[in-house]
Amino acid sequence: MTTAALPDFDALAVGDVVAERETHLTRDSLVRYAGASGDFNPIHYRDDVAAAVGLPGVLAHGMLTMGLAVQPVADWAGDPARVVDYQVRFTRPVVVDPESGADVAVTAKVGQLDADARAARIDLTVTFEGATVLGKAQVRVVLA
Repeated sequence: MTTAALPDFDALAVGDVVAERETHLTRDSLVRYAGASGDFNPIHYRDDVAAAVGLPGVLAHGMLTMGLAVQPVADWAGDPARVVDYQVRFTRPVVVDPESGADVAVTAKVGQLDADARAARIDLTVTFEGATVLGKAQVRVVLA
């Protein structure tokens, strides 16, 4: 098995945008994710349950949002094994409307370069309806 070509570490600069993606989520997306993950908490697919616990609506799974956010970086790196660390703070939920769904936007920028390790810290901006949903979202990618 061969891995994809590495991004050129020497051509990277802090502030470079390395990936951008927008993903449209629907209620069907949430049901599929629930089946794949085994997380069948009804706040992810039932409006009545979400309302009963004081939520503004059905929420996307946090791990789904986290996974959607890192995927463009893994794609850019050429091999998901090059992602050696990934951390986020959940700051706001993604409410998935039953009719219009929800659009989650991701921008990945170089935040720091480590020449000795040939690694990059990629800072993610992850938004829904213009508001940040993952705070301090950082991915460490080894490009050695």
